[in-house]
Amino acid sequence: MATLSDIGVAAVINILTAFAFFIAFAILRLQPVNDRVYFPKWYLKGLRSSPIKTGGLASKFVNLDFRSYIKFLNWMPQALRMPEPELIDHAGLDSVVYLRIYLLGLKIFFPIACLAFTVMVPVNWTNTTLDKLQNLTFSDIDKLSISNIPNGSSRFWVHLCMAYVISFWTCFVLKREYKIIGSMRLQFLASDQRRPDQFTVLVRNIPPDPDESVSELVEHFFKVNHPDYYLTYQAVYNANKLSELVQKRKKCQNWLDYYQNKHSRNPSKRPMIKVGFLGCWGEEVDAIDRYTEKIEGLTRKISEEKEKVTSSTKSLVPAAFVSFKRRWGAVVCAQTQQSRNPTEWLTEWAPEPRDIYWDNLALPYVHLTIRRLVIAVAFFFLTFFFMIPIAFVQTLANIEGIEKAVPFLKPLIEMKAIKSFIQGFLPGIALKIFLIVLPSILMFMSKFEGFISKSSLERRCASRYYMFQFINVFLCSIIAGTALQQLNSFLNQSATEIPKTIGVSIPMKATFFITYIMVDGWAGVAGEILRLKPLVIYHLKNFFLVKTEKDREEAMDPGTIGFNTGEPQIQLYFILGLVYAAVSPILLPFILVFFALAYVVYRHQVCFLNPISSPRNLDL
Repeated sequence: MATLSDIGVAAVINILTAFAFFIAFAILRLQPVNDRVYFPKWYLKGLRSSPIKTGGLASKFVNLDFRSYIKFLNWMPQALRMPEPELIDHAGLDSVVYLRIYLLGLKIFFPIACLAFTVMVPVNWTNTTLDKLQNLTFSDIDKLSISNIPNGSSRFWVHLCMAYVISFWTCFVLKREYKIIGSMRLQFLASDQRRPDQFTVLVRNIPPDPDESVSELVEHFFKVNHPDYYLTYQAVYNANKLSELVQKRKKCQNWLDYYQNKHSRNPSKRPMIKVGFLGCWGEEVDAIDRYTEKIEGLTRKISEEKEKVTSSTKSLVPAAFVSFKRRWGAVVCAQTQQSRNPTEWLTEWAPEPRDIYWDNLALPYVHLTIRRLVIAVAFFFLTFFFMIPIAFVQTLANIEGIEKAVPFLKPLIEMKAIKSFIQGFLPGIALKIFLIVLPSILMFMSKFEGFISKSSLERRCASRYYMFQFINVFLCSIIAGTALQQLNSFLNQSATEIPKTIGVSIPMKATFFITYIMVDGWAGVAGEILRLKPLVIYHLKNFFLVKTEKDREEAMDPGTIGFNTGEPQIQLYFILGLVYAAVSPILLPFILVFFALAYVVYRHQVCFLNPISSPRNLDL
């Protein structure tokens, strides 16, 4: 079990790690060669130009102005300077609402922390219950929890009243925040320009008809059933081959632009390429003429394939986008059953075009049901079997209990430095490593379920990630950790005393969650701003793959902030704070640091790098 000194060691390690990330970021962002990595949004909006184009050779890659390094933390006030209305125009309503969740955490937990340390911590500390209990493993930090209150003590009234105060304050702040966000949403919708998807409904599982094609069937159905509001429709085609041809022409056009730019820099020499494998051997031909011919040939094939797709009924998918004259007609159609058979003519709001996940549009209703059943079973087993590494992590957090069960490990782990490192830092980092691959697995499962938009995929992945963290990180950590921590007590007491031991030891798991918060919420959030992975990928692409300015824009594409991982992380910290606020308030300062740090970091990301959502707003 982590002691106060172990927590101190972990805090020092994580604070130094976070500070190192900030220093590295402050230095890297000032270098001209990294400018597109740390300011991609400004480049894409045309508000910033590359500093590499000016200056000498050294100044194109390294910032030689040493005065700029003095204010290496000026990115923090820059991130906080932009007002909220301007931030909505700059990054969208979703990004602002996402950032307000971190502020909400500060609004909820800061008053609770002040009250808890004023009232509950003195009440818990001034007892000697844990000292009197035999065969119970604990540390001095556990004396600050409710476990140090004796049974039947009148001091429990303090914790009971505090539980009500915490619940009331949380509900009050949530109500006020929902009112503010609701007003912001209405203002955003009122000021937003009309978009086609606001008048459009996606219709799926259109039943086959021997006498009519899908297009004729859709038009006939909606003219009859929605005569006052129906406007037009767009059938969905299976155009995979056409998409491949378009991508090939896009690549050839990119190569053509590259060789034309190369020729413009040296008009006296025409660029030449070899027609053999990978351009390594074969006959040399003019590169511009070669790719011009390829583009012309692909253009003809694209026209032929497009005509083939639109004229063949076999290419039609049993789905269509139906547009209405008014939003009211779209609302009624999207929210009502269209036929007697509830598995046919399924309607829902159409995603924004860039948000559509086209691979799932043609899935039949029965297939969707089977897929979701399969994924539900798979998610259950994934959650269940993941308890094994979680239990292993808990062995790292409860060395005292393991020493009693496995005595031969005692000489090695009793060394002070090793013990402090293992108990204070290793459990959190080990759990973080186990969770790295999880979002990719959950996203694959969400795609297999059949969701039709990228934003719905992110929401589904986020909900499953939250459930996984709640079961494994929260519940399993408490249960498995308590069992290992009090292993000696369980072996030397009657069965009737075991529930009491569990009840006393659960608040002591706050020490494990403190180490996890410091690794995941301090060092992990600080590492987000460094963007090490995008930095490496950009320079690799820029060195090996970038040929034109369009390639460079694609290489520096910032993407979006991971909603499917960030939002479940916030919910986990809210749960930890609300659960442990009344029983072990020592956890609250660490959560407050997380919310404050995360707010500054992600506000910077939203201002300069990436928004929170895909093209379609998740909350609209």
